[in-house]
Amino acid sequence: MYEAVIVDAVRTPIGRRNGALKDVHPVDLLGHVLRAIVERNPLPPEAVDDVIAGCLTQIGDQAVNIARNAWLAAGLPESVPGCTIDRQCGSSLQALHFAAQGVMSGAYEIAIACGVEAMSSVPMMSSIGVYGTPMTESLEARYHMRQYNRSFFDQALGAELLAKEWGFSREDLDRFGLRSHQLAAKARSEGKFRREIAPVPLSLAKSSGRFEEDEGIRTDTSLEKMLSLKPAFPDLELITAGNASQISDGASAALVMRRETAEKLGLRPRARFVAFSVVGVNPVTMLTGPIPATRKVLQNAGLKVEDIDLFEVNEAFAPVVLGWQKEIGAPWNRVNVNGGAIALGHPLGATGTRITATLLNALEDRGGRFGLIAICEGAGMANATVIERIDG
Repeated sequence: MYEAVIVDAVRTPIGRRNGALKDVHPVDLLGHVLRAIVERNPLPPEAVDDVIAGCLTQIGDQAVNIARNAWLAAGLPESVPGCTIDRQCGSSLQALHFAAQGVMSGAYEIAIACGVEAMSSVPMMSSIGVYGTPMTESLEARYHMRQYNRSFFDQALGAELLAKEWGFSREDLDRFGLRSHQLAAKARSEGKFRREIAPVPLSLAKSSGRFEEDEGIRTDTSLEKMLSLKPAFPDLELITAGNASQISDGASAALVMRRETAEKLGLRPRARFVAFSVVGVNPVTMLTGPIPATRKVLQNAGLKVEDIDLFEVNEAFAPVVLGWQKEIGAPWNRVNVNGGAIALGHPLGATGTRITATLLNALEDRGGRFGLIAICEGAGMANATVIERIDG
């Protein structure tokens, strides 16, 4: 079996809904990071064996295999294929799994895992019912959604139920949201994100200038402001825009290859893959997935919680990370140390490889060895990954 390594990971700055990236076509957005990762790492682009992209809402501008379209739109060799996958919010982390596993098996020598979501122009859930059979009917019938008096069981209600089950108050959730903004603002001011960000030329949107920094970080917020926000839905009490991830636009990519290939090309391997996991959980309490995914990936890696230097648990909603920490017991000073999706945003298909880029740089910045990523996913799934930083 070959050793698979990450040579580089890059992302766009994350744009708010209807913000700086709202007019950038998602094909161009993903094409931008694909071109950036090839230009940042001198290798013949025709040597890439496959491009695997995560994208949830594969309709409209994101339809018909955006991985292939973005690669071609970036002016890269037509001999390189691409495919697009959907494992909900963990889609590009799953793309990373597939890329690494392909390299480890010998099927690939070089692969790019990536992801994109342009949520301003292709709204979340807009693909539901397109072919005449609403998904809500089967979900209600199978998982007893009617008891909640909702036509569709969304994750916000799941987050609310879990917060109450674990005993988290509204203030607990808002304090966590504030933490995310404060840590992200500090990281940005200290230049922690510069190495992973590929600024987007706004000429892609027929505008001028460059979009260089994450747009959703609120430097002027406070606990008082967060507590004053109304619940996100009329029938909720705890979940608000301040303790949930932001609807966002963005793209990200990671370059994966055999270790000996990287060395032959004169590229420095930055991390190796240690273990992977993917799990299914109750689709009603779907947001608990990172807990068993973390336990399983640690078991697969032969590691314990105390062996992990940094954890990245996607901040879909504050109760996800609060509940995960309560069950797993990871120290807070190792969890989402540069903020997360509540502050940075959550461009669904791009989040997995975005988090990979952030974790990779944080491990290098702090001299850590092992990093763990865990992401909850719609319909009751989660995936997790452990990587080990390669010193030097």
